[in-house]
Amino acid sequence: MIDDDEDEQEIFGMALQDLDICIQLEYAMSTPKAITILKNVKMDYMPDCIFIDLNMPIFNGLVCLQEIKKIDRLHNIPVFIYSTLAESKMVHKAKTLGAADFIVKPANISHLTETLRTILSNIWQSAAV
Repeated sequence: MIDDDEDEQEIFGMALQDLDICIQLEYAMSTPKAITILKNVKMDYMPDCIFIDLNMPIFNGLVCLQEIKKIDRLHNIPVFIYSTLAESKMVHKAKTLGAADFIVKPANISHLTETLRTILSNIWQSAAV
């Protein structure tokens, strides 16, 4: 998860914990930090998916998305833009740049948990095929 807001990171982590599955969650606070981490991790490390907050300082989520898609081994990893609101123009731009989907931050953790359950289930079912 790439988000500059520690509270949002904590909420996201709590929602994943509520899924009661074994999952490793990594955080980055900015686009430059995320790209450095993703470029320098072991070549055999492949995240199942990446979530990016749209509104971050310096480089927003769309810039981060573009930079991730430039990393060859991560090109096919589903990347989700995560934001408080979804203007149709912004959603279209995100998907044009390669986002798997655009997720509006739910009002409560239980809704976020169910959204994540659906996303991860779909990813893992696709990987099993």
